[in-house]
Amino acid sequence: MGVGAENKTTTLSTKFALQQLGEGKEEVDLAKMTPGNAEAMRLAMAEHPATEPRETWGRRMEFVLASVGYAVGLGNVWRFPYLCYRSGGGAFLIPYFIMLFLCGIPLLFMEFTIGQYTRLGPVHALAKICPLFKGVGLATVVISYVLCTYYNVLMTWALYYLLHSFSPSLPWQSCNNTWNAVGNCSTGFPGNATHLQSASQQFFDHKVLEMTTGIEHAGGIRWELFGLLVLAWAIVYFCIFKGVKSTGKVVYFTATFPYFILFALLINNVQLPGAKDGILFFLMPNWSKLLEVQVWVNAAAQIFNSIGISFGSMISMASYNKYNNNILRDTFIVSLANSATSIIAGFVIFSAIGYMAHIHNLPVDDIATDGPGLVFVVYPEVFSTMPISQLWAPLFFIMLLCLGLDSQFAMVEVAVTFIMDGFGKKALRVFKRKELIVLAVCSIGFLLGIPHITRGGIYVFQLMDHYTAVVSLMFLAFFEVLAVTLIFGVRRLSVMVEKMLGKKPNIFFRVCWQFLSPMLVLGILISSIFQYTPARYGKSYTYPLWAEVVGWFISLASIIWIPLGALHELWTTEGSLLQRLKKSITPTVDLEPLSEKPSSESIALFTAT
Repeated sequence: MGVGAENKTTTLSTKFALQQLGEGKEEVDLAKMTPGNAEAMRLAMAEHPATEPRETWGRRMEFVLASVGYAVGLGNVWRFPYLCYRSGGGAFLIPYFIMLFLCGIPLLFMEFTIGQYTRLGPVHALAKICPLFKGVGLATVVISYVLCTYYNVLMTWALYYLLHSFSPSLPWQSCNNTWNAVGNCSTGFPGNATHLQSASQQFFDHKVLEMTTGIEHAGGIRWELFGLLVLAWAIVYFCIFKGVKSTGKVVYFTATFPYFILFALLINNVQLPGAKDGILFFLMPNWSKLLEVQVWVNAAAQIFNSIGISFGSMISMASYNKYNNNILRDTFIVSLANSATSIIAGFVIFSAIGYMAHIHNLPVDDIATDGPGLVFVVYPEVFSTMPISQLWAPLFFIMLLCLGLDSQFAMVEVAVTFIMDGFGKKALRVFKRKELIVLAVCSIGFLLGIPHITRGGIYVFQLMDHYTAVVSLMFLAFFEVLAVTLIFGVRRLSVMVEKMLGKKPNIFFRVCWQFLSPMLVLGILISSIFQYTPARYGKSYTYPLWAEVVGWFISLASIIWIPLGALHELWTTEGSLLQRLKKSITPTVDLEPLSEKPSSESIALFTAT
């Protein structure tokens, strides 16, 4: 009896000691401790001499704002409204919200749980969850980092437009400029006149991009954009170089300011002539579209892309939470805020498009578009006809910068978290300070972004976006869901939630994790494979074969780590093939984590020692 009690006390004392180290209590007065706790602390300090506390968000609100800022990005403004009207208008909201509640919210809650419980980034967290699929975590880091290298190019274009918005007259509102091809320039939208281009389109093509005729013609660097790309990366660096402590302060502005601009634009736009027609065009339900499989696939893909599932960013940001943070509440806040923003953006965009259709006496369908063309061609044209355009244009592009920067912060942070979790001590021996590691990550991202600011860079941008955000993502999502919900298991995942929140997830989440979400993700993946289409730019440019091959290599740059990680795990594990397989699907995550606060029974034992 005495031996059993002694063993139990020693175990709890050791856990208490590691808890002290994990909470960052670097200077521990052993003299003031009971003998048992003091001995446990000496052992813990000997076994973990370099244990360092993990950063945490200064306040819960900082995590929520950072997560909302990451989820609410440029896709909410330029992709969702167009996708909604093209996929059945108001009818599209039915599959959209079904996918949100059956797939988006449960999987976001799953990622928050993994990050907050393990207090690790996606690579090391998923390696503990399911060693066989440890490559999934590395694949999420690769896809996020590849995405951030060209995502910042959008910030570069936004900065270019912002600076030109302060001109005495907006430079994209007339055809009397040196970059205009006067013979086929129109001061409005040309409608069915295919030989004409709007002044805003020519400003984007001939002034901003100076674009060539194809990806095979690089055309040299656009030095103005080069300087702005440096500025864009400098902004990102100075916002994140201190870790979540600095990012948490920046998001108070970058995550909230876009809402002020969106609501201001909405109030202004709905008063314009023709706005009603644009909004009706956006919302008018086409119920027959619900019978098309592609509409449901579009809804699911929009949820994944917008919330940011399988990019690793949500796991990374949640890993800086306090252990008992209420992630269930945060999951609903982030998911619903993201969807509400998409719908508000739809009203803003289509009220403006309806106004332009009214002015130029064109059908709304002739003006509606998605992608960069919406925010860098259509909307600048809208501003040129609005009252006090010199006010709205700068505000709009500042809003775009804020929307983009929040997403950029999170994607870069994934790479930094991976380095610090896996190679922190070695990296710090080389770079001395974490700020220099962040600088190195940003510098490499800048160098990889240079091909996008050549004169043929828009074709590189479109190719990267297609094969990164469209092709790779669903593969990663499928293997992540497979590893967590089916191999690691819903029961273990529920235990993690219970230990952090004090209660198990309800039946809705357990059913979604066990059955609905995996089936939906598998269905989307299969549909994406069968309905694959090559990348295109605009309506006419098709990429040469060699560019398509490069695109597939871009996809493989992230996907390849999944089989490589599995092979490495099987190769390094001892035993027969069956034993290796069994060990590789056995989680190593501690379901009684050291970060858990000592219970009253533990404290009583510490006192009695």
